[in-house]
Amino acid sequence: HDAIKQYKYDRPTKGDALLEFKRRALVHFAVSTDEVYMTTKLAGEKTFFLPFNKGRDDGAAGNPHNPNGYATAYLWEDVLQRDSLLNIIARYVHLDVKDKEDYQGKKRKSETLIFPRYHQLDVVRKLLTDTKEKGAGNHYLIQHSAGSGKSNSIAWLAHQLSSLHNEAEESVFHSVIVITDRTVLDNQLQETIASFEHKDGVVAAISRTGSSESKSKQLADALERGAKIIITTIQTFPHVLEAIQKRTTLKDKRYAIIADEAHSSQTGSTAKQLREVLTTEQLEEGVELSAEDIITASLASRSANNNLSFYAFTATPKAKTLEMFGVLPDPTQAASETNKPQAFHLYTMKQAIEEGFILDVLQGYTTYQLFYQLEHSNLNKDEEVESKRAKVLIAKWLTIHPHNIAQKIEIICSHFRKTVAHLLDGQAKAMVVTSSRQSAVRYKVAFDLYIKEHNIADQMQAMVAFSGKVADDSEGCEKEYTEANMNPNLNGREMRKAFDTNEYQVMLVANKFQTGFDQPKLCAMYVDKKLGGVDCVQTLSRLNRMYAGKEQTFILDFVNDAEDIKEAFEPYYKTTELENVTDPNIVHELHLKLEASDIFTITEVNHYAEAFFNPKGIQKAMSSAVKPASDRYKVRYRLILEQINTIKSRLKQAKSDNDNRGVHNSELDLKTANEDKNALDVFKKDLISFLRLYDFLSQIVDYADEELLKLAAFVKALIPNLKTVNEKDPIDISLIELSHYKLHQQKAMDISLAGEGELASISGGGAMARDPEKEWLSDIVGHMNTLFEGELSDEDMLNYARTIKDKVMENDKVLEQVNNNSKEQAMMGGFAEAINDAVIDSLDVHQGLASQVLGKKRVQEGFANIVYELMVNCDAPASGVRAI
Repeated sequence: HDAIKQYKYDRPTKGDALLEFKRRALVHFAVSTDEVYMTTKLAGEKTFFLPFNKGRDDGAAGNPHNPNGYATAYLWEDVLQRDSLLNIIARYVHLDVKDKEDYQGKKRKSETLIFPRYHQLDVVRKLLTDTKEKGAGNHYLIQHSAGSGKSNSIAWLAHQLSSLHNEAEESVFHSVIVITDRTVLDNQLQETIASFEHKDGVVAAISRTGSSESKSKQLADALERGAKIIITTIQTFPHVLEAIQKRTTLKDKRYAIIADEAHSSQTGSTAKQLREVLTTEQLEEGVELSAEDIITASLASRSANNNLSFYAFTATPKAKTLEMFGVLPDPTQAASETNKPQAFHLYTMKQAIEEGFILDVLQGYTTYQLFYQLEHSNLNKDEEVESKRAKVLIAKWLTIHPHNIAQKIEIICSHFRKTVAHLLDGQAKAMVVTSSRQSAVRYKVAFDLYIKEHNIADQMQAMVAFSGKVADDSEGCEKEYTEANMNPNLNGREMRKAFDTNEYQVMLVANKFQTGFDQPKLCAMYVDKKLGGVDCVQTLSRLNRMYAGKEQTFILDFVNDAEDIKEAFEPYYKTTELENVTDPNIVHELHLKLEASDIFTITEVNHYAEAFFNPKGIQKAMSSAVKPASDRYKVRYRLILEQINTIKSRLKQAKSDNDNRGVHNSELDLKTANEDKNALDVFKKDLISFLRLYDFLSQIVDYADEELLKLAAFVKALIPNLKTVNEKDPIDISLIELSHYKLHQQKAMDISLAGEGELASISGGGAMARDPEKEWLSDIVGHMNTLFEGELSDEDMLNYARTIKDKVMENDKVLEQVNNNSKEQAMMGGFAEAINDAVIDSLDVHQGLASQVLGKKRVQEGFANIVYELMVNCDAPASGVRAI
């Protein structure tokens, strides 16, 4: 810190060629015995120093203990050695020149001298060393947090892999293909990689616009002419398959695939297509290929291939990603509970936060709890419905209820104007995360209305982002909404750029922009959507980007609990680990289970495979092979449904006739029929599980099994043909009304992470189907009347218990039960219901207290015990309250 101070205040930035930017010095280091910092541009007191530290073993910032000397000895013993320094100057250091436009539309040229941070230099060098030693055919997972500078790391890696030679001076790869699913990063990568290579034709960027045919032609041309680096999006790549099959032989060539944000798009069917494109033998026109040739090639493309190496970069690996790209501690052994796949290289979220490259978005996290009460407006029209479906429908209805949205918008606008708007010299932005496209539409309509009614159009404006078209009656009549007609002031501008201007302060989103969207001015997020797992981390991480003057972020969460957010972030705070490794035998188990069914035959599977894998395969032959199994399933399903309806009618009549024997027999018959229906439902679920697991595991495990491959192809065609008529009765919730509503703000809290969470492995098999539970709609309404907790003292709860006791004692029937039965017997009667009735009657007066009773089952039971003791003993010790 003394050195940094000297640089900032005691070193002239003008008149001294050694210290002037771009003149002599490439980088300035400030070093102590514990830490290293660096900068490439001295600018007086505005000089910005970056950490150049290794990171500690626990994922924290700083350097690990060095038993042989200073913790920072790596700087002069390794980095600044002659060969290392020359390599950095030749392969890493570059002047990044960009045309920038500020929020006022003023354009300027920005120059930054890029010197690699330690983890960037380290990962590229380790990948190059390992690749040079092992050659092509390996997978690498690089878990680098946001703020790690992945664009530069990928660019350096791609550039150096393209010219990497082995000990025999042979090129390791013919081409390096960089795949990204983010168009903005695609631009950055193209610019960065192109800045290293000035020779025409070395870097080929595949256009994202144009027809599929033109994109296929571009990529095929690049591969055929041997372009060293090819940059494309994951969406563009599949278009190449047909073009390449017609034009070139690629089987003997070797490729490095660098995948940015390696999630499901790189571990699913698209990745499989990619492997098939680059490994399947393509023969010259006129040479016949048999179905067996294609089957053999397809099997080869699924298993480990010596021609392909994958380098997967991600901040938040899923379980699939870890299993697909992770490296094994003991590569000579198969993955197991003691030999789990892990990242090849780490730059943790913890280190990025501590080094100041990203903000900790979990500090000052504010949650809200919703109190509401629903009523069924006409109990004469009450009906028995499927419980789970009804609860989902009611929850969705409540989410987009005009009053619910209006109350949240009032909180959002008030918080933004008072707490956020003035930040970053008035440039601060906010994002509202909604649960659906319809919800986003209603938010935008209500937002515009609020702004107009409060005359604050000059202070804040909102844009809405969603895909496609949405039909909604939020403005009183059915209307079709699109991004274009809901954002009329965009005038065709790209949303990211428009949001960066002072015209817009708030972005309302439904799935779009929740990932891959970098807007450093985002200071606040308002969450009205259930979040979990990697989606939660990626969504909230939109806030973590640094910006001048940005020191904190604000999250107001209307839906999620702090514990759920903590659980989602834990696996990604330090190193991400698997809880278990997926058992490859699951595929074989499902295979046997499916073959044991009598829905399809092996002959039908083989007939389909003969047509499917034939290069001249006829669609008619494929459909013909699938149809018998599809017909068997549908006919059985229809007959069983007819049988169930007949039995239900018989059961209803038996009940009407008070025919106990008839009721008993009908119930037994109904149980058997439902079991038959469930068996068909389980069969369909098993088909889906088999296909999902085989598609994934066959890329890790070399099954080398033609029967599995044929069955997977057959199953993929069969599943869409098993659609049955939806026999589910419609559920009418139009008679449900919202009678009480309150949003209760909880205390803002700092969610601290330990990095101890693990990712659950991929499950499969053991599908079960159960009869849906039925409840009266009015009962479901009662269950959903959940309330918010308040901060209550023991005395508050005890006094409240006395109040409820007095109400319960007005119920003669309950009082008789308590006086004439044991406690256990009394509690099994209408006692609990009487307590709930009394609590509901007191809602308007005791909202916070009632929440303790109606909110959690544990509290309900404890509270019932206290009320019982009060009734029996006339009073109860206050100590009983704390036990709750």
